[in-house]
Amino acid sequence: MMAETISAEQAAGLVQSGMWLDYGVANCQPDMFDRALAARQEHLENVKIRSCLSMRPRAVLEQDPGGKHFHMFSWHFSGYDRKMHDAGRCHYAPLNLGEVPDYYRRFLDPVDIVILKTCPMDDGGYFNFGPANVWQRAVIDRAKLVIVEVNSQVPYTFGKDNGVHVREVDYMIEGDDQPCVELPNPEPNAIDRAVAARIAAEVEDGACLQIGIGGMPNAVCSLLLESGVQDLGIHTEMLTDGLGLLYCSGRVTGSRKTLDPGKVIYTFALGSRALYATGNRNPDFYCHQVDYTNSPHIIMQNEKVVSINNTTQIDLQGQAASESDGHRHISGTGGQLQFVRGAYASKGGKSFICLASTYEKRGERRSRIVLNLTPGNIVTTPRSDVMYVVTEYGMINLKGKCVAERAKALISLAHPDFREELERQAHEHRLLPRGVSF
Repeated sequence: MMAETISAEQAAGLVQSGMWLDYGVANCQPDMFDRALAARQEHLENVKIRSCLSMRPRAVLEQDPGGKHFHMFSWHFSGYDRKMHDAGRCHYAPLNLGEVPDYYRRFLDPVDIVILKTCPMDDGGYFNFGPANVWQRAVIDRAKLVIVEVNSQVPYTFGKDNGVHVREVDYMIEGDDQPCVELPNPEPNAIDRAVAARIAAEVEDGACLQIGIGGMPNAVCSLLLESGVQDLGIHTEMLTDGLGLLYCSGRVTGSRKTLDPGKVIYTFALGSRALYATGNRNPDFYCHQVDYTNSPHIIMQNEKVVSINNTTQIDLQGQAASESDGHRHISGTGGQLQFVRGAYASKGGKSFICLASTYEKRGERRSRIVLNLTPGNIVTTPRSDVMYVVTEYGMINLKGKCVAERAKALISLAHPDFREELERQAHEHRLLPRGVSF
């Protein structure tokens, strides 16, 4: 049975007050439907929408500033989602990103309507999700009504369950064919490059990479381009421009991977049009669901897994807070903890948590390495899981270290201007006992 083609306005007319909708992730989020739904706000109330990484302003929020009609719930914040959270319009759901398909299948009520932007239907009758597979299959399996918004600009990407067959689609909307949103890559600064140099030196031939978002992880990719390292593999959550450039350079072959040899494995891509073009109809790239890319027991099956992620604050016992500034939510747990665990369990694997030693706030320089985390800060990676910590001043491995050894090692990574005070605080709070040398 063919899906019925309807207008965005007709599709929005199917929404009733109190419904749960799902907009999907990043470039899979619908635009035509979103605008049509916002135009109906006076007829609706308490419509709840799950989303993740909104890359464009959402009309349902922009045109309903008082929040009388629509409420957004996000699995991970983009800059726009953070702005909406500050305004009280977007709410974060704590998670491990790789578990989300299971949340839909086991713990959440069926979704009333899922609306996803897709490629036009292919010869096999599938609407390809493009470079954002993530948990779409699980949502569709639990949805009462499935709508696709077709967009010819969505790159076609291969991968397991990276599409929905026309038999499962209730309605189809002709989209506006806007290009996918690009995520600008910040140019690495001197500190980014200093941190990246320490990590890049630890990457061996045949290593399998996971790279997080941000200047430091991408700087690692830049330095690997300049190194002699060969036969790299990729098994990551987010496919970044840095990883795309490594692939294009020939340094990524995947030939030494135990799992999915020769394939670049990821669950969503965010970056430049060049990155999207690299993955478009490229059989070397496989876009899988996030419970495959992020599950530690799957990650660990490749050898020499190297996981590289940012944090924003770390305390003297090694707790890494990577997603909030006190009670103000910034991003999300994402896959950081799962990749830290998967890399550690991999034969020869290494996980790196990286950060600049200081930051500026209200004109004042502050240390990111602290005695106590900022009140309200969320621990993303517990002290028991953190392996390597890297700043511009050095690199340490916390595995096997007692509290005193951890405190001393972490103080050595702090900016010199803060070390004396941190050491005084560590002694005062008995993290550093007197009379013991390490």
